[in-house]
Amino acid sequence: MIPMYYRAGGVEVSSVMVRSLRIGEGMPKICAPIVGKTKDEILSEAEKLLSASVDLAEWRTDWFCEALDLKEVLTVLKDLREILGDMPLLFTFRTAAEGGEKSIKPEYYQELNKAAAQSRHIDLLDVELSAGEAAMSELIVEAHRYGVKALASSHDFSGTPDQEEMIRRLCKMQSLAADILKIAVMPQTPKDVLTLLLATEEMHRKYATCPLVTMAMSGMGMVTRLCGELFGSAITFGAAAKASAPGQIETKELAEILAFFHKGSRK
Repeated sequence: MIPMYYRAGGVEVSSVMVRSLRIGEGMPKICAPIVGKTKDEILSEAEKLLSASVDLAEWRTDWFCEALDLKEVLTVLKDLREILGDMPLLFTFRTAAEGGEKSIKPEYYQELNKAAAQSRHIDLLDVELSAGEAAMSELIVEAHRYGVKALASSHDFSGTPDQEEMIRRLCKMQSLAADILKIAVMPQTPKDVLTLLLATEEMHRKYATCPLVTMAMSGMGMVTRLCGELFGSAITFGAAAKASAPGQIETKELAEILAFFHKGSRK
């Protein structure tokens, strides 16, 4: 059962301003991952985003071959900031436990994310729910101290939790003062896709006070990356270079489809 104190009590969902981008209003914003393994590959991908149909960039730091060298990570962050200019940057180290490329010690996960926030080169920080409530809360507080928005996340690459469990996770993230709430699941059947959409709609309608980001991965779940505006999801992930997760669509095509849904929803 979802604890009653999580309820928004009729409070409207608030949008979030990140630089000049307002997340949580209008069409879902398109976020493109940067997944290069070397510094040169990473910066080259960032350059390409400037001419792509992209609203914000995500650096998937777990793909970086020097990700466990904090000095190298901060050097790349500085260069990314210079290239991206005013485009918002989401810093993400996706741990192996949540489908990422590398395992990481909990102590370094905290150190790395704190350093990224303190660098002032990022605008959003991905914080995994699986890090634990205390660690997650600590990182959210640190992000806010440096003017960085916290995007709390939960990923399930093995299946799709039931509707109540997904809402419970999202509510837990919200209770820890995250600015944006994200959940991604792996559908095994078309019904799992519907479960994800129903959880999104219920969370948005009854409990959320901040923007949501939800998706079912793989080709089966691709529709959830397209119809988020109808159910309450504020960001969708698309590939400008290489995809970071199954089911991501090329950003130009994604922008066209989102515009089609947006136009249709206004009729």
